[in-house]
Amino acid sequence: MADNENDELREQLLERYLGKPLGPPAEAPDEVNLPMIRHWVDAMDDRNPVYLDQELASATRFGGIVAPPAMLQTWTMPRPRLEGIAERGGVPNEIDPDNPVTKLDEAGYLGTLATNSELEYLRYLRPGDLVKSVTALESISERKTTSLGQGYFVTWVTTYTAGDNDEVVGRQTFRILKFDPSTMGDAR
Repeated sequence: MADNENDELREQLLERYLGKPLGPPAEAPDEVNLPMIRHWVDAMDDRNPVYLDQELASATRFGGIVAPPAMLQTWTMPRPRLEGIAERGGVPNEIDPDNPVTKLDEAGYLGTLATNSELEYLRYLRPGDLVKSVTALESISERKTTSLGQGYFVTWVTTYTAGDNDEVVGRQTFRILKFDPSTMGDAR
């Protein structure tokens, strides 16, 4: 059910953030590399030989070793800073307070529920690729009344690039529900 009369908050958030980067671009601390691929393969028990066997991988359409596609997001993840994590609300690193999620928190939409994530892989990463990413707000839904309370579905897209020409290699769409727990059970 939508609850959209006079939704100034949504309009302000869309005007301020829609389509704009939600922070500076992230650059992987390391190039795509065999040791990290090996750790991933071992942790996930994914024994596809194109990830580790150079001789076999060379004879495939890839022409050499490639990283598992599901590793895409891991290359640009920042190293966590654990000291002070409670003071940052459980977040491992500092977050720019000028973002739509913080603004929704400040407006009383304190609950957060991750609803879905979609990954799109445009090409396999290879050892030596240096991955970069940029995240931008894609949408904020009209205010909804859900069983958890009134809130907004907030969606952002992270675009991953690699190479000298910043070739797009993949995208991740991530959606959360930011809701006001005090409105749980409201039948508006």
